[in-house]
Amino acid sequence: MDYKIGMVVDGTITGLQPYGAFVSLSETVQGLIHVSEVQAGYTKNIHNLLEVGQKVKVQIIDIDEYTKKISLSLRTLESQTQQPNYRRKKYFTNKNKKIGFQTLEKELPIWRNEAMEKLLSK
Repeated sequence: MDYKIGMVVDGTITGLQPYGAFVSLSETVQGLIHVSEVQAGYTKNIHNLLEVGQKVKVQIIDIDEYTKKISLSLRTLESQTQQPNYRRKKYFTNKNKKIGFQTLEKELPIWRNEAMEKLLSK
């Protein structure tokens, strides 16, 4: 089979290491799912998510033309509902209230006048 970047293929996990999982795509072709590509967010222990012999559907994200190494990803195939919920960033100011930082456009004329007064008073 001729593999190309972006293809979604079936494979079997043949080995687990702290840095990733080895996946057999055929009898002669293997790829690696780096630990950062196992799931969205932080993966503390890959052994809690995957096991040897497990059938997986993976996406090819890179092929090194020189070494023929294939990089795989499970994360790119996750749906939005499976991804962890990240807390929404809270800002100090509230755009609905008239508090917080004023725009530079409003303050610039005042600053310009202050600077000119200081220059002329010297």
